[in-house]
Amino acid sequence: MSQNLPNMLENTIAKIRQMVDVNSVIGEPITAGGVTIIPISKVSVGFGGGGSDYAAKNGTKAEYPFGGGVGGGVKVTPVAFLIIKEGSVRMLPVATPANTTADRLVEQVPDLLDKVSAFIESKTKKDGE
Repeated sequence: MSQNLPNMLENTIAKIRQMVDVNSVIGEPITAGGVTIIPISKVSVGFGGGGSDYAAKNGTKAEYPFGGGVGGGVKVTPVAFLIIKEGSVRMLPVATPANTTADRLVEQVPDLLDKVSAFIESKTKKDGE
């Protein structure tokens, strides 16, 4: 059996590993004015290959009786940004707008909880004074 196809697959996988590293998923932090922003992405990788050993048409053994090919692709999609400010971490999703009212409500729950917690804390401090 020919070693050409396994070699081609190994080379393709090595090239994909060079392209995709941890910085493709968790990006380099960007700091400005006391705020740090870290991009988060989704990485999709796919590859495939195939080949065949074949004989020459005249029945003699060809010098390189192999035909094949390998291909691959990488897709990087931004998902969210982590925003770090004054010891607090917040996630800002990068998504299409909500289609329904229920989806909008689900998206607003974290903000609502933050606001309710801040309101309760301010009322507790006022009552304690």
